[in-house]
Amino acid sequence: MPTDQTHSACMTTNAHNEQSDSAPAAVERAGVSQSPGSFDRRSLLIATGVAVAGVLGLPLIKRAFASRQPVFIARNQRYDGPLQKTIEDGLLATGLTPQQFRGKRVLLKPNLVEPTRNSPQMTTNPVVVLAAAEVFRNWGAEVTVGEGPGHVRDTEMALVEGGMQGVLDDGRLTFADLNYEQVAWTKNRGRASRLVGFYFPRSVCEADFIVSMPKLKTHHWVGMTASMKNLYGTIPGVVYGWPKNVLHHAGIPETVYDINASLPRSLAIVDGIMCMEGDGPIMGSPKPMGLILIGPNCTAVDATAARIMGLRPENISYLALAANQLGPINDSRIEQCGEHWQDLVKPFRMIDAPHLRGLSIDPGVQVS
Repeated sequence: MPTDQTHSACMTTNAHNEQSDSAPAAVERAGVSQSPGSFDRRSLLIATGVAVAGVLGLPLIKRAFASRQPVFIARNQRYDGPLQKTIEDGLLATGLTPQQFRGKRVLLKPNLVEPTRNSPQMTTNPVVVLAAAEVFRNWGAEVTVGEGPGHVRDTEMALVEGGMQGVLDDGRLTFADLNYEQVAWTKNRGRASRLVGFYFPRSVCEADFIVSMPKLKTHHWVGMTASMKNLYGTIPGVVYGWPKNVLHHAGIPETVYDINASLPRSLAIVDGIMCMEGDGPIMGSPKPMGLILIGPNCTAVDATAARIMGLRPENISYLALAANQLGPINDSRIEQCGEHWQDLVKPFRMIDAPHLRGLSIDPGVQVS
């Protein structure tokens, strides 16, 4: 495993394909052959650029992990409130500056796993995405919103049901369908799973920053889902199937870790205003929290979110893998900005399942 989180190195050679028997055909449908050197010149330039960025970024990332990682928390947030101001304040509070994003490509990655207007607690609220987009655009970044919904093949339907299409139109934002874009292969830099590498969509490979924008929810397999698990949606369904079956078979905790280790630089803006508890990530109930969490390190942000949910970060399987590899989960190595998480703890109800017992600090009320 790596000793730190690194930028990815999307490559066009050695397109290993142990993900599934159907992957080659899917890759060809995506417009990319597996044959080494068969990408078009533009794809090759994109991949090479990301690789160089990753190498140059290593010393900076290593220095970053020598110190504590900041996590900003804002309370009393509403979807009709001044979210753009909150997000800008949060980014600045965690040490991020407009100069870092000027002229850069920023990919905002919300969660649109299986949107339905009847369960808005399931997916990232579009106004949070729009607020973040305005911040980065004002800072001089080129902003794209991208998602590969995990449970639905009809992305247009997902955008409409999730309310995202109206925001994209009103905000004149470009959308990248990560399930169907042209793909490039990158080495698996985590190697917690058996997968040798990943196919990532073009917009992911092109991005200088990927901003994970999850909905804070319980998860019936791994306990919780926030910024790290949300990045499953950077994996193209056209290669890996729905709901990203290849990843599930290779192990959810292991592939969450591997994907995060292999992506370009990522940061987190978590929609914790209306959350989900119980049988998440799809069937759970609304859990109002009024929170926005922000940080330049997804591992530290998710560990803080787990504590607010009343969960033990060290017992969340993918956070345990990421600890001190991709970022800190120990509270002593996380610098709290804004509100203190200790004042915000409201335990989330979990389903009563053997594999989830032991995650909660106080088991509290469970649902069957």
